[in-house]
Amino acid sequence: MSYRIIALDLDGTLLTPQKTILPASLDALAQARKAGVKVLIVTGRHHVAIHPFYQALALDTPAICCNGTYLYDYHAKKVLASDPLRKSQAQRVIQMLDEQAIHGLLYVDNAMLYQTPTGHVTRTINWAQSLPEHQRPTFLHVDSLSEAAQQAESIWKFALSHPDTRALQDFAEKVEAELGLACEWSWQDQVDIAQQGNSKGKRLAQWVEHAGFQMSDVLAFGDNYNDLSMLEAAGLGIAMGNADDAIKARADRVIGTNLEPGIAETIYREIL
Repeated sequence: MSYRIIALDLDGTLLTPQKTILPASLDALAQARKAGVKVLIVTGRHHVAIHPFYQALALDTPAICCNGTYLYDYHAKKVLASDPLRKSQAQRVIQMLDEQAIHGLLYVDNAMLYQTPTGHVTRTINWAQSLPEHQRPTFLHVDSLSEAAQQAESIWKFALSHPDTRALQDFAEKVEAELGLACEWSWQDQVDIAQQGNSKGKRLAQWVEHAGFQMSDVLAFGDNYNDLSMLEAAGLGIAMGNADDAIKARADRVIGTNLEPGIAETIYREIL
């Protein structure tokens, strides 16, 4: 079977731990694009934080960002479709965060905001500073997340981190129970909070249908819990070797880690 769409998660999947793309992956994806295959980034990241990867892949497709919260057209520099958080929801989450002393990033409009520089925030900022200036994402320190959320036009998601993952899990369960929001793990110590119903798989399916294809035409790669909706809906869902066993068990196939050329090998085997 020849797949017509390749859907790629970034962190832990296409990207190495050093936030680079393997040369083998770049070559295979470039050949797939020359063969007419559509390549899509499907990520938990804000669109301002994927510039270097989008440009390295030389894509012409929109990017699915913040775990499916919105679809972003890089060339037109505009959001094509979205389901953001309501301001009242965001304000309640911020209040709950203050009560539990849990911190993280708030993704809005064209920037990521933080009030307290946690380790996750600092690492992300350091990565951004290592990039050429024209590729750097916008990180802004604010005195009040509550005030910043009130002023934002669109609130995409919260990306929360905490050294006590049990406390983070308890917080996520409380948010889901009280507010009905979606809480998905995108890293071992990071949970993302977004509007209920948003997922990578749902937004990808919408784009696929709009483009005149079916999900059976999709070859998808992922490594974490926020990728499951995409992996399980795709024609062929591939889990990385560095994924948790629970992810591997629900994928159609498991390949090597994000340090190995499994993505390229799969593309050559299944498409080229």
